[in-house]
Amino acid sequence: MKSITHLLQSCLSALLLLGVLTTAQDKAAQTPPAQPPAPLVSPEVHADGTVTFRFRDPNAAKVEVWGDWDHTAATAMRKDDQGVWSVSTTALAPDYYGYGFTADGVDVPDPSNHELTPNLLFSLNVLHVPGPLSLPWEVNDVPHGVIHHHFYRSAVAQDDRDYYVYTPPNYDSAAKKSYPVLYLLHGYSFDARSWSASGHANVILDNLIAQGKAKPMIVVMPLAYGTMKILGAFDNSELRDANFQKFSETLLTEVMPRVEREYRTIKDRNARAIAGFSLGGSESLLTGLNHLDKFSWIGSFSGARGIPEEFQKDFPSLNAKANEQLHLLWVSCGTEDYRLAMDRNLREWLKAKGVKVTEIETPGSHTMMVGRRNLAEFAPLLFQ
Repeated sequence: MKSITHLLQSCLSALLLLGVLTTAQDKAAQTPPAQPPAPLVSPEVHADGTVTFRFRDPNAAKVEVWGDWDHTAATAMRKDDQGVWSVSTTALAPDYYGYGFTADGVDVPDPSNHELTPNLLFSLNVLHVPGPLSLPWEVNDVPHGVIHHHFYRSAVAQDDRDYYVYTPPNYDSAAKKSYPVLYLLHGYSFDARSWSASGHANVILDNLIAQGKAKPMIVVMPLAYGTMKILGAFDNSELRDANFQKFSETLLTEVMPRVEREYRTIKDRNARAIAGFSLGGSESLLTGLNHLDKFSWIGSFSGARGIPEEFQKDFPSLNAKANEQLHLLWVSCGTEDYRLAMDRNLREWLKAKGVKVTEIETPGSHTMMVGRRNLAEFAPLLFQ
């Protein structure tokens, strides 16, 4: 009898539990699932050139945005009742800017913006404030060149490397026409993609060539490190010197021979130029001025920082005779660049040695905005 009673009680408990579960499931079915928050629009560029940035972090106590438009200070953002931080800038000049957020002291990229600059040390988003088509970096309806991507194993650096090659519109590898070459070097912490992805070098060359302002040329954009150990250790003078020496070796003995085998280049020093931004500007000077048998057009865009002021040590054979081999020596820097004094010292030393130098100071700080402007002015002078 007890067994039957126990069985009935168990069945009743099971039925009650089933009822509770069914009720809970019915309620759950009637309650719609929580919707994820709507995606943020950031950055939002307005018609008047102002830009609104947004960043969702309900738990943050302080969020700031910083970027290439102001290197003196970050801008504080305000949080709304949904946990979204935002701020609008004053009108920005048409250009490409790098920017990022700092949330409670930690630098973070904008999660709403997939556009990032190629960088090996930190993440930096891209902001494009469109401008008139007359700006050299704005895409126009003109014939476009092609960017080719190459990989190779470096015996000098003992690693796997890449380089990019821009061929101008109407380039035909089967034709007899050959082209002059510009070796264009990126800045510190960037990589071989930098001049096309951030500098928009291909767009600038497309526009200049279409306007008849620059001669059609091949542009080679290599990885501008002799050793990857230099990343994060640029102030180590011994490592820096080794980096410069090995980079020159990789360029002259590995990249250049490959390019001259694979592309229709004019194999003559008068048809070779070397230029770069920041670290690439230093390397252009050190490689170009110490190998005048290879290059006759040299450009440094904000590049003096990487060269210690023992200039005689870095350029032991340089004197006024270099003028007979140089078609152009361009040394420039941004007017707000904290390295401007170093750049001016280098220019004064060059002039004291009797070397003719084209001195340029471009409005701006140490950013690719200055690099782009220099390329747009430098390229039309080449191979004339």
